[in-house]
Amino acid sequence: MRSGVLLKMFGLCVVAGVLVASLLLPVAVGSGAAVNQTATAMSDTSTSLANKDMPQVSVVTDNAGAPIAYFFDDYRVETKPEQIPDTMKSAITAVEDKRFWDHQGVDWQGTMRALATNVSTGGTAQGASTITQQYVKNYLVHVVARSEVEAHQAKETTIARKLREARIAVELERTMSKEDILAAYLNVVPFGNQTFGVGAAAQTYFGIPPEQLTIAQSALLAAIVNKPGSLNPSTNPEEALQRRNLVIDLMADQGNNIRITERDAEIAKQEPLGVLPELGRPPNGCVGVGDGTTDGFFCSYVTDYLERSGIDMEQLKSGGYTIRTTMDRKATDSAKAAAEAGVPTQTEGIANAMAVVEPGQDKHKVRALVANRDYGNEASKGQTAYDIVSRVQPFGAGSIYKVFTAAAAIAQGVGIYDTISVPETYTSNVYKNGTAPYTVGNADGVDPGPRTLQDALATSPNTGFVALQERVGLNNVVDMASKLGLRFGMNGVNTSGQPLEEGEKSQAQTVNDTNRGAFTLGYTPTSVLELSNVGATIMSSGMYCPPSPIEEVRDRNGNLVPLNEEPCEQVVPPNVANDLAVGMSKDDLPGGTSHQAAQDAGWTRPMIGKTGTTQEHRSAGFLAATPQMAGAVLTYADGDSPEGICDAGGDAPPYLCGKSGGNIFGGKVPARTWYDAMTKIHEGLPVAELPEGSAAPPPPPAPEPPAEQPSPDNGQGAPSEPGGPPNPERPDQANPGRPQNAGRPDR
Repeated sequence: MRSGVLLKMFGLCVVAGVLVASLLLPVAVGSGAAVNQTATAMSDTSTSLANKDMPQVSVVTDNAGAPIAYFFDDYRVETKPEQIPDTMKSAITAVEDKRFWDHQGVDWQGTMRALATNVSTGGTAQGASTITQQYVKNYLVHVVARSEVEAHQAKETTIARKLREARIAVELERTMSKEDILAAYLNVVPFGNQTFGVGAAAQTYFGIPPEQLTIAQSALLAAIVNKPGSLNPSTNPEEALQRRNLVIDLMADQGNNIRITERDAEIAKQEPLGVLPELGRPPNGCVGVGDGTTDGFFCSYVTDYLERSGIDMEQLKSGGYTIRTTMDRKATDSAKAAAEAGVPTQTEGIANAMAVVEPGQDKHKVRALVANRDYGNEASKGQTAYDIVSRVQPFGAGSIYKVFTAAAAIAQGVGIYDTISVPETYTSNVYKNGTAPYTVGNADGVDPGPRTLQDALATSPNTGFVALQERVGLNNVVDMASKLGLRFGMNGVNTSGQPLEEGEKSQAQTVNDTNRGAFTLGYTPTSVLELSNVGATIMSSGMYCPPSPIEEVRDRNGNLVPLNEEPCEQVVPPNVANDLAVGMSKDDLPGGTSHQAAQDAGWTRPMIGKTGTTQEHRSAGFLAATPQMAGAVLTYADGDSPEGICDAGGDAPPYLCGKSGGNIFGGKVPARTWYDAMTKIHEGLPVAELPEGSAAPPPPPAPEPPAEQPSPDNGQGAPSEPGGPPNPERPDQANPGRPQNAGRPDR
């Protein structure tokens, strides 16, 4: 028995000797390589700790600076020494290191006592780590470690680890003040609930800045540090209260100038825990941000854009960046309200997405990315965590793609007032429907007959645009779609709208290789954001810029961070873009496909626009722009089993009406959504005129005798008869009894 005690005491002496020797190592030993390497490694670590660069929360704001999202692995709010109140200093030193202000990094008295206790009991009943040593350990675990294995090694219970901590702690005390060490410790130590540091803890548990912590609040936070998991005041309030009161008693026992009085201690112990019923820590990431998760789609696009521009998610979650975005609150709220008015949030199987982009010569700023769906994980509440606004969706935009055919024609010298042929049906000599000839017909209500390219854009005849695409070349139309804005949609996804895998062909390659005549009819998957940016490119006189959600990025020190953004590019000559704008300027006028929606909204501003509807009415869209703002809306079937969409008219929401088809058109829900949103977004903005085209419009034809007048042009969007209901754009499909369009989606 006695020999065992003596053996343990001998072990104690050896350990103590090793500890002392390790602390004196660089002084006591000469220039041996191993010793020098050890000393250098320790010095490097202490230097890193002294010049700490701890993980910080990154905040994403709107363009006015209001926060919309936070990103972090550890929720930490950096707190400077002067922001830490005496109550917190008193509490943490009282319970964790009562001789903190006196020792030089290692508490020799406490260390010897702990070693004696641990050796005699055969366990680790006492740790004796000072706050300086704990700072070292927590820094290595929560900052330096890059894996669970490294974190485990940094906190394993070994003599070697203790010796290393002690050596670095002594070095730190030589280079840092006590106030800085205490602040550094209180910035890195965990407080439970994914919360690190006293600044974050004050916000998480009490919703206040650290400067306002009371005696009772400081004591509770100091108590939690001991066992963040088991002392969680939300789940284990009784034990947390008991530990808090113990800390308060210790605060009154301290023999230094930050001790509290016995009377203050008794008063503090009578206070309730006072923690928030719901933790004050902000949501982490894009889910749950904004009012009713309004901002989630924009947030998601920001993270994707930053990753492409040089800041990945790991950097975002630790770098302490402040990212001021281009998101405009007025535009976002207006577009969100319009999207939900068009299709209520929980409408089964129907999404209504809208993007708003501001034109410009040096940047195309994204102002709003919204949908009737909320951004979140609860599908039963009409939420989705898939970015349905900026990413390519599986359904097309219909006749909106005729804009690309018109642009390619203008680029080859066709004038907007030049006449194109519009037969009742058209059989191509170039395109095929399998092995059969490719024949296309116009939608109901679109009369045959020649018309100007401008009038063709307003009335949207299928036959005229298939023939025009044949004339200018399919490859040129596809290339124009990419140039004007469908960059990722044409070149980064396959024909199902999924990102390309190795060896797969892009949509552009597949369309060209298979000679799809139906491309101009808009059957291919489309991104709402990219479609909106097409409008911005046209209204920027042919200057393409990537749709950017970023105003600026600053690091934790307030320095601007450069991003690797795609440059702007003049993709078509200004006169081509301006002529195209004039060509698209009649869509809201009588005879245009969105005239009824514009009239209902009281729209009076100059604008460009184009509606579109796909086969079987499973999607419909509207692209339109003013010189100040461009926007696109896509309404489509987003359920697992897509069906045609029916528009009930009036205030009734649309609904799914079967796989055989529906009656929704681009001039209905999509156009109504656009005009509803843009009317509010443009409030207070001056009326801006469209650019002038390169040719003057032809004079109006001379009036003819009434008996010889042709019947009224019941074009898309025009009333079918005086006083009757509107006759909006019809779906882009062949006439009944005609061969179906090659390359159309499965029906």
